[in-house]
Amino acid sequence: MGRHDEASTESTAAAPGPKRMHAVSSETESLVDLVLDYSRRRILSSDTPLDQPRSEYELRRLAGNTIVEEGIGARRALELFENVLAPACITTDHPQYLSFIPTAPTKAATAFDLVVSASAVYGGSWLEGSGAVFAENEVISWLAGEFGLPAGAGGVFVQGGTLGNLSALVAAREHARSRLEEDGLGRPDRWKVVCSAEAHSSIASAARVMDVEVVPVAPGPTGALAGANVREALDEHGSAVFAVVATAGSTNFGIVDDLASIAALKDDFDFWLHVDGAYGLAGMLSPLARHHFAGVERADSVIVDPHKWLFAPFDACALIYADPETGRRAHTQHAEYLDTLTETTEWSPSDYAAHLTRRARGLPLWFSLATYGEAAYRDAISASIQLARDIADEIDSRDGFSLVRQPQLSVVVFERDGWSRADYAAWSARLLDEQRAFVTPSSHEGRPNTRFAIVNPMTTFDQLVGILDTM
Repeated sequence: MGRHDEASTESTAAAPGPKRMHAVSSETESLVDLVLDYSRRRILSSDTPLDQPRSEYELRRLAGNTIVEEGIGARRALELFENVLAPACITTDHPQYLSFIPTAPTKAATAFDLVVSASAVYGGSWLEGSGAVFAENEVISWLAGEFGLPAGAGGVFVQGGTLGNLSALVAAREHARSRLEEDGLGRPDRWKVVCSAEAHSSIASAARVMDVEVVPVAPGPTGALAGANVREALDEHGSAVFAVVATAGSTNFGIVDDLASIAALKDDFDFWLHVDGAYGLAGMLSPLARHHFAGVERADSVIVDPHKWLFAPFDACALIYADPETGRRAHTQHAEYLDTLTETTEWSPSDYAAHLTRRARGLPLWFSLATYGEAAYRDAISASIQLARDIADEIDSRDGFSLVRQPQLSVVVFERDGWSRADYAAWSARLLDEQRAFVTPSSHEGRPNTRFAIVNPMTTFDQLVGILDTM
């Protein structure tokens, strides 16, 4: 008898009292059937609408009071979710969701997310989840190899890019502090981190949490940060700079900083190089874009978000250290009840970021990669890059349209000549009201614009042309 059969022998018609919510009974069997049926229909749906937000007043009117003393029952709760709550959430994996950075999980990754939840797997320690950690580490090692990081590089899947960047910078500061102590030098009055003035907002957020100063450096005319400008900041601020953050695919434009020239500064300065590749670093898997990332192999840490361009469900960020020991020294938590975990050489993911309890959030990506193979990922990412180039050419050829920049990766930013912020906002709202697309306004250097962020392989050229025709 397998593990999944053992519990069924204890099934009862209805478990009484405190056991009701946890026992296998006819009630829970019915509940699971309802949830799995809905999940199957949603995963296999080919025409899920975009949907759109509703006001709190309208949701309260439609849903009513759902939390009551005796419960409303699984069927009623699922009906409310399917018919009221879910339609008030924009469908982020829709092919015409083109705002921010979309998500487009593979069917395998989405389906396996159910397995992860159903398996009661804990992903914080080797002791409790060695099988899950082994699989996650295989993905981390594969990514590290794709990025050219040294043998032995490793890390952990965390919630998202903000936590990944924060954890990397905490490790960077700890590394700098230890280095100064070894050299018999005192700490600076204020630690500093150098980054592009167009770096992701999470860098400033991490700096606030850490109480360190951000030294913003203006990028060049292409939007890419270059080593020459970073050198000036390093000369000015000296040993107070514990890290330089380079961006490998900015959210707004998909621009990759000049990683090679920034990394070359490590020959003359002692700093931790962190590469924020939350969106764009996945582009290295495509031969169409790999050349943009030269220099990333010299990074001390990198992040990439599988829930963006690696086709995993929310939420997952891969944080990878060139030397994982630097992450472990910075983040391992110590307490008497944790001694059995920390006084061992086994790999515990909780030791490598600012977290302790964690879901094995890398497993859906592992299952999808194992199922489809590396080549399928390369093809899907390349398709997004090629589509971005094709629609950029279309925009460039149209009267009344202007590309703000040629796309490097899969973000295309453009203007409709003469349009104000109000024009873009009204157009965007109309697209969503008509359930045609989700494309939000943006801006650059004070000028309003809009953008297509393309990561979903199901997005087509004709769909994008149709959106342009509405302008």
